[in-house]
Amino acid sequence: MYFPQFLIGMFGTLGFVAVWIFAATGSLWHTLGWTAVAAIVLQIGYFVALMVLVIGRASRKMDSEDFADSDADLPAPFEHDGVA
Repeated sequence: MYFPQFLIGMFGTLGFVAVWIFAATGSLWHTLGWTAVAAIVLQIGYFVALMVLVIGRASRKMDSEDFADSDADLPAPFEHDGVA
């Protein structure tokens, strides 16, 4: 899960929520409040998803018999996302 990709999706989602709430209520304060709630929910979801990924990788690493070769099948950090 890449943070820049998450940011683009988050701002798109928050923009959509803001437009939708403003169209439904016509109130700027309701729009700001519900958009803030949506931002908090998205941040909590992102944190939980990262923790699941980290804990899952740690448990797989602990389950493998040979700790030295456990990262041999993983790509280099920037090899899989088109950077550099």
